Amino acid sequence: MKKIYSLFIVLLLSGNISAIEREKLNFNGGWLMQVGDFPEAQSVTYKDKNWKKVTLPYAFNRQEAFRVSIENLSDTIIWYRKHFTINEIQNRKYFIEFEGVRFAADFYLNGHHIGLSENGVMASGYDLTPFIKKGKNVLAVRVDNDWNYHERATNQRYQWNDKNFNANYGGITKNVWLHQTDLLYQTLPLYSNLGTTGVYVYGTDYDTAGKQVTVHAESQVRNEDSQARTFVYACKVLDANGKEVAHFKGKKYTLQPGETTSVNAKGVLHHAHFWSWGYGYLYTVKTILQNEDGSPIDENIIRTGFRKTQFGEGKIWLNDRCMMVHGYAQRTSNEWPGVGIDIPAWLSDYSNRLMVESGGNVVRWMHVTPSKQDVESCDRVGLIQAMPAGDAEKDVTGRRWEQRKLLMRDAIIYNRNNPSILFYEGGNESISREHMIELRQIRDTYDPNGGRAIGSREMLDIAEAEYGGEMLYINKSATHPMWSMEYHRDEGLRKYWDDESYPYHKEGDGPLYRGKPALEYNHNMDSLAVSMVKRWYEYFIERPGTGKRVSSGGVKIIFSDTNTHHRGEANYRTSGVTDAMRIPKDSYFAHQVMWNGWVTPEQNGTYIIGHWNYPAGTVKTEYVVSTGDEVELFLNGKSLGRGKRSDEYLFTFQGVHYEAGKLEAVSYIKGKEVSRYTLETAGKPDHIKLTPILNPLGFKADGADVALVDVEIVDAQGHRCPLDNRMITFTQKGEGEWIGGIAMSNNKQNTVDNFINSMTLPVECGINRIMVRSTTKPGILQLTASADGMQPVSLKLQTESIDQQHYNPGLTLASNLKRGETPNTPSYTDIRQTVAIVGVEAGSNAAEAALSYDDNELTEWKSDGKLENAWITYQLEQPTAIDEITLKLTGWRDKYYPLAIYADGKEIWRGWTYPTLGYVHINIDKPVSAKAITIKMLGNTKTQKATGDMAELAGGKADTFQETPSAKGKTELRIVDIDFLYGMVENSTR
Repeated sequence: MKKIYSLFIVLLLSGNISAIEREKLNFNGGWLMQVGDFPEAQSVTYKDKNWKKVTLPYAFNRQEAFRVSIENLSDTIIWYRKHFTINEIQNRKYFIEFEGVRFAADFYLNGHHIGLSENGVMASGYDLTPFIKKGKNVLAVRVDNDWNYHERATNQRYQWNDKNFNANYGGITKNVWLHQTDLLYQTLPLYSNLGTTGVYVYGTDYDTAGKQVTVHAESQVRNEDSQARTFVYACKVLDANGKEVAHFKGKKYTLQPGETTSVNAKGVLHHAHFWSWGYGYLYTVKTILQNEDGSPIDENIIRTGFRKTQFGEGKIWLNDRCMMVHGYAQRTSNEWPGVGIDIPAWLSDYSNRLMVESGGNVVRWMHVTPSKQDVESCDRVGLIQAMPAGDAEKDVTGRRWEQRKLLMRDAIIYNRNNPSILFYEGGNESISREHMIELRQIRDTYDPNGGRAIGSREMLDIAEAEYGGEMLYINKSATHPMWSMEYHRDEGLRKYWDDESYPYHKEGDGPLYRGKPALEYNHNMDSLAVSMVKRWYEYFIERPGTGKRVSSGGVKIIFSDTNTHHRGEANYRTSGVTDAMRIPKDSYFAHQVMWNGWVTPEQNGTYIIGHWNYPAGTVKTEYVVSTGDEVELFLNGKSLGRGKRSDEYLFTFQGVHYEAGKLEAVSYIKGKEVSRYTLETAGKPDHIKLTPILNPLGFKADGADVALVDVEIVDAQGHRCPLDNRMITFTQKGEGEWIGGIAMSNNKQNTVDNFINSMTLPVECGINRIMVRSTTKPGILQLTASADGMQPVSLKLQTESIDQQHYNPGLTLASNLKRGETPNTPSYTDIRQTVAIVGVEAGSNAAEAALSYDDNELTEWKSDGKLENAWITYQLEQPTAIDEITLKLTGWRDKYYPLAIYADGKEIWRGWTYPTLGYVHINIDKPVSAKAITIKMLGNTKTQKATGDMAELAGGKADTFQETPSAKGKTELRIVDIDFLYGMVENSTR
């Protein structure tokens, strides 16, 4: 008898058709995979005994992740087959749900073609009932991950199948679920293939102070029985501990055979815990179809949360508290070395929680919809999401726009119960007003009550967008909130501390990018961290509380190094605040200090950038990041004085002479110590230290779970040796698959494969991290690490058996509640007030002068090019002693304007402006109460590039006015927007 690798699913049923239990079964185990095209593999009788046994998710080219540059990721045809047994098919429905395949897939059950998925992003589902058999069945899937795949019906290529940002890990790369239901059932949220919308749960009438909310449950219900069915709709709400805290019923319904309808119920949830940043409180909501006697027919389970949102006045509120966006624009692939996106749910939690613990409150997934696993993970860890559908850096028309709309529709329906999604993103570039209106209609149709804003990148002049913001620059608004979509794209490898540390990488040294020096993309870690502090400062000074028009913050591109478009030394992008294995860089800890609050830091913190192990005689600059207004540095107890403060959080100490021992930074506010941070010199390398990071539910023997292991070189006291980069050789025995880590050779001879899957790799700055995967057999996995001059060290890991078909970590992994519930205190204090402008005169082009204060950064006023006409006078609503003027001047990125400013004719300021990412701040030292403010140009502008390359990948500038040259021989004053402010500034270097 031939042995067939099968998963046997035992479905126990009673004889009463109304008592069939709804089940959602994990269908990831027991698959077979073969690379290549085998047209006959759709057949039940196809011989597949020599195919590779895999547990899903499983991309055929997973081992290429970070080994090759994104454009070289392999594409081909891959087949998957699964043998399974069904014990009963009478009076029930079977559906299969694929959370995602890359790129297109044909699905076959028992030789019958049951469907096609082509967008390469979104979940798809298929009704198996017509072709499923009692006994043995074969499900076959043909996947095509061609980089140049075209939609079959239209021959149109999908815009988001892009070699710059959408890493192509091909195959069945997300989870698979088998659903069994009664013939009367609540549908699945899989619209494109099944035409169904599923269950929708949302809250209204929020009382955040009183901790209550009205919970609404709506289900689409279908009757595929041959007779009419009568039922009552009910809803139960269970808290995080599984205790029932609300129970309410809807009406009684009767559905005729073949009829589909929507049913609803609502009730008040008292003593509610509202989902929040860093507080991923989730309820279990059970929507139930009951017989009139109360016995269940169909019970659907959703894990969701409730939160109140508001968007307006240029700001964002969560649970009635204003929030400034500070987080990351992360590639949706969110991949790991050697394994790509084939990771378990707990590892998604580990990665996403690190974003929260760095101070991040928003992740903007880039270009395509994130996996359901990442979406649910953000729910648990308390990380707000901006969810795109599918796009590239360009608006499109025709079928390509239709593809984007269809994907947005499907993504909204599939993810509308996930509380962490607060933003729907229509594009990674501005879209037309007409397109924005179309996307709003989709949102309003399928998620009218979810409390989510829909917008797009930019959208500076389109009122129908509910949020917007440019890629790199600072925008302010008094209407819909503006936050930067991907600021600070600089890169730097974690292995390079600074110029003075081994392996002595010179700051900025690296290959040319597009024929030019790539200084910004080859940073050392100290410079990278400092640059991030400086960059964030420009957003911080436009925060809520600084006037009527404000910035709502921004997201830094990216969180973890990624196998996508790159400009630096490596063949992958190193812009992350962690490396690809999620080991933090110094910039991670810098953000922890700056971002520990909703708008401004609410807890004090201090961090010294770098390490404290240098050769004798080293003299260097030390940088400290702190929330204090002063920082004092001590070396072995002796004060080195107080640092020079800049950019709000940065303190610089020049000419520090190295001396082994303890370097300590003490932070003060108004002379009182508020925090401190210490670095100590590590001793001589003594031994290897191995530390496992494991699934909190246990290391599962399912062939898909993984363990991380940190490997460090430490001194005799256990302190990491920050300059150690020695090679580590691993051996492995037992039940496990080696995946490994990532590194770059110090002699740069191994940059081609980056040690991917290698069992020998170096530590970098004293640490590295590797990954191992379980097999399907429970047992011991032993790892041994050895290195020159060190005793070998071993670690044993135990994998445990699993009931795989009932394993659903999305329902069982614990939430992160560390930050606590949303505070009921204000998140900021108003430090500036805006004075309204009621009139304007100009020396030229007077008809356009109002464009300089129209709250639209895509318009400008400019003078006629003659020096004598380069002035503009603003009439204020009332006489005011203006002490600050903020200006967005055309060419803000690289232009210096010579200006004089007058209050009712009296000069109050004279000087040069400076290049910025948006706004120039002119502080008036001696304010004069006046009703008219005049700004006059004193001469020609100067140009000096102060920031790096900021062009789009698709070509062109990132903004209309970023580097607009003045007409040759002309003196032009050009103002995009201006604000007049007054008030007191405390504890700020503005």
